[in-house]
Amino acid sequence: MVTVRARTTLLASAVTALALVLGSFLLLRILDSQLTDNGDALARSRVRDLLSVAASGEVAPGIDNLNDESVAQVVDERGVVVAASPNAAGRPALADPELSPGTLEVFTVDGPDDDETERYRVWAGVGPTADGQVTVLVGTSLESVSEATRTLRRALLVGVPLLLILVAGAIWIFVGRALSRIDAISSAVDAIGESELDHRVPLTGVDDEVGRLARTMNRMLERLERSQQRQREFVADASHDLQSPLAALRAEAEVALLHPERYDVAALARELLGSTAQLEHLVADLVQLSRLDAGAPLETMLLDLDDVVLEEATRVRVSTTVAVDTSAVSAAPVWGDAAELRRLVRNLLDNAVRHARRQVHVSLLGSATQVVLEVSDDGPGVDPEDRERIFERFVRGDAARTHPGGTGLGLAIAQGIARRHGGRIEVLDADPGATFRLVLPVGRDRWAVRLLAGQAGDARGTMES
Repeated sequence: MVTVRARTTLLASAVTALALVLGSFLLLRILDSQLTDNGDALARSRVRDLLSVAASGEVAPGIDNLNDESVAQVVDERGVVVAASPNAAGRPALADPELSPGTLEVFTVDGPDDDETERYRVWAGVGPTADGQVTVLVGTSLESVSEATRTLRRALLVGVPLLLILVAGAIWIFVGRALSRIDAISSAVDAIGESELDHRVPLTGVDDEVGRLARTMNRMLERLERSQQRQREFVADASHDLQSPLAALRAEAEVALLHPERYDVAALARELLGSTAQLEHLVADLVQLSRLDAGAPLETMLLDLDDVVLEEATRVRVSTTVAVDTSAVSAAPVWGDAAELRRLVRNLLDNAVRHARRQVHVSLLGSATQVVLEVSDDGPGVDPEDRERIFERFVRGDAARTHPGGTGLGLAIAQGIARRHGGRIEVLDADPGATFRLVLPVGRDRWAVRLLAGQAGDARGTMES
């Protein structure tokens, strides 16, 4: 398997090699073009100078003053070289162009057989003299340009591979140093066992990507540690709460077997059914929590939340002496899972009735964007420091200790259902008692919700009239 270090080095080296090759090619082209342009500029200038000298009749001295590698010739109308630079003396005309007076043209021609220079770039111009007109030819050797580019090419052929090797080596070293920190993090995480989630990845103190990765891993380990701790507490609390009704069932059955004459069958059945109901309630709560944890899909539909609230309030009135006031419940259609929302409302009402002294007040208000349900009781209330904690599993506030019957899971389930529907439950200040407020978004089809709300309002108005 090719490592990240090797892949990164290969990719970076390939990109660098491509850039160096393209840069070398452009450099050679630029050098060739620049040298050619410089030679052309010099040749054109000398053609004009010699034409000016020829017009005054003093050609030879002007050509004799040339002291570089350029060659110059002055050719008369018969094609005879009448003057030439020292390095072109005795040579035939470099070219025989047909030009109009006052024009300049450039040609590339081969040099004579005895000249080591293979080709010339010749600029030609025609100008008048006292006896007629002459053609001035000034040529620059292309060999010097070729030699310069060859020299640069040889240097690049040696330098580019060396530079590429240096770049690849530097990338290999730097990537290795960067990845070594990631390897250290990986090794540290691998060394953490299931029972060692309190261990953390060492931080280097450098605020870069690897440092942020280490901090992210530590935050993940903290979440895992808290999750494991909650799971252990959940298992312990669930085991304890399951043990109580099971122990009661066993004790009642054993006593009935030992002393059958003391037990009325109907009374025993009622006691067993009571313990069984408590056990079923706890198991149902545990199953609901497992559904929430598993993220089971919601079976959403458009429903009247006010109907659910009124039905649950009626159920509560039958089983308790606490008065439940629903006069402030108004139409509130909402999108959601009917079974889960019913469970949410039931848990809030059961919690309020369990802690109320004489009365529970329920209000429900719906709008185009959200519905708000408030359940208030006149009980002992919730301490401010417990208002977040009571939504955790198997957590009961101080007041709950004097009101047995709950599993400690109802509010946790209600909050989980609310969050699955995009809402929330919060505890508000109340005097006396406590108020639990549920806020839910209306859902996906607001037009249908508004229509249903209008129909529900009309129906309620008809019933009231």
